[in-house]
Amino acid sequence: MSVLRHRPLGERIPDLPHAVSCSLPTLDDVIGYEERRPAVIDRMSSGYPRFVKHPFLRQVAVHVRRQLGVEDHFWPCASPAAAEALLAWMPPYPARIATHGGVTGVFVPNEDTAFRHAKTFLQHAGLFLSSREAEDYLVREGVLPRTDRETLVASAAGESVRNVVARLSGAASPDEVLLANCGMNAVYSAFKAVDALQRSQGRTVWIQLGWLYLDTIAILQKFCGTPSRDYVMHGNVFDLDGLRALFSAHAGRIAGVITEIPTNPLIQTCNLPAVAELCRREGAALIADPTINCVANLQVLPHCDVLVTSLTKYFAAEGDVIAGALVVNPDSPFAPRLRDELKRRVEPLYPRDLARLAAQAPQVEEVVRTINASTPAIVETLSTHPAVDEVFWAHHPSSRSNYVALSRSEQAVGSMVTFTLRTDLARVYDRLKIAKGPSFGMHTSLACPFMYLAHYDLVTTNDGRSQLESFGLNPELIRLSVGTEPTSELCEALREALG
Repeated sequence: MSVLRHRPLGERIPDLPHAVSCSLPTLDDVIGYEERRPAVIDRMSSGYPRFVKHPFLRQVAVHVRRQLGVEDHFWPCASPAAAEALLAWMPPYPARIATHGGVTGVFVPNEDTAFRHAKTFLQHAGLFLSSREAEDYLVREGVLPRTDRETLVASAAGESVRNVVARLSGAASPDEVLLANCGMNAVYSAFKAVDALQRSQGRTVWIQLGWLYLDTIAILQKFCGTPSRDYVMHGNVFDLDGLRALFSAHAGRIAGVITEIPTNPLIQTCNLPAVAELCRREGAALIADPTINCVANLQVLPHCDVLVTSLTKYFAAEGDVIAGALVVNPDSPFAPRLRDELKRRVEPLYPRDLARLAAQAPQVEEVVRTINASTPAIVETLSTHPAVDEVFWAHHPSSRSNYVALSRSEQAVGSMVTFTLRTDLARVYDRLKIAKGPSFGMHTSLACPFMYLAHYDLVTTNDGRSQLESFGLNPELIRLSVGTEPTSELCEALREALG
């Protein structure tokens, strides 16, 4: 019998207390989630932790408010430093820091604009309290009877995880690996560290190379010195001449370039060595994020100043830990100062999250090998089906040579496959028996109508759709992360949904 099935709305993926995904089984459910319809929101037991406030965090907020007798909304933060950062971001809204039982957070006015202002900052910077730390607090306070049982490796957990990341990323030693509480905090910390170093040299301009993950885009748009002047979008990852022209137009002012290897969701890979050479020659720092297909598949570090990645994907393949990592290229001219800046800024992993990650990370190469073996068959199934228009993956002809130049082998293709349709999106998506929800790089395959989840504001307006299409992004695409289920069952589920 197939391991694949339709999952009801709101089911945790996986069925664990700290799951990072949640079932959105129909396109209407996705739209209901984006529009905050109570019929959808009320059935979601969890969600991706930076977007959906974990039930434990909601319980913490309620308990702290009761204990301190405060009516304002309470945002539990990852640390006192995280709370200070949120407080600094809140003006013009009144806010204050409070600590109770070892948890620090920020009280903000109980109204929508202040609520959203705080939430989006914590989401972009990756500074929410860990759900495991929230659980431990609730146990200490007597709200919960005990923590959930799970496999942990508490002894030398940090050393174990850093060893794996160092070996796969190419770091000179495990000591060169910095662990962050989530992948987005790794990106945010790298951006802030480079920006601080470069700003003293009069360099304030940042270039986004390619269409990137929404929070990476938001960091550049919101946290540049003067976003209207200092944020530059260069959407075509293959246009080196255009990139050179940007460097010429902003000569001596470019602080850095951020890109993904490959990009999300079109799985496009730039000519990274050429981009690195341009950045090095012009004094700009290059931040590269290989999360989409994993450092186990790609050798990126030699071609950037700092590598950032999410360990939620592939390394925590069971799907119940959020974590990130950063590695500075020792040959970077920024290396000594950048290491010091990053150590001051990165939000560390909560010990129990680290212990849970250490129980999973050593299996990452086995997970990746299994996924790599399945992905070409998935691509073949999609590419030969009459209902499919185009399939994007690591070996798409547009950037296959760029990708292979960085990959560890011809087989190192990763999990990500994106496809567009010649038929109705809802018809295919709703029929698909593969689990449907956010995230990727898990044992569980995951599909989602990515543009609806990530850029609903653009999908729902004519101007927004035109903007997406100008970057080659079909709003109706489906993003599929291949998991470790039997390949034949995944292929059959796709054929059945496509009709």
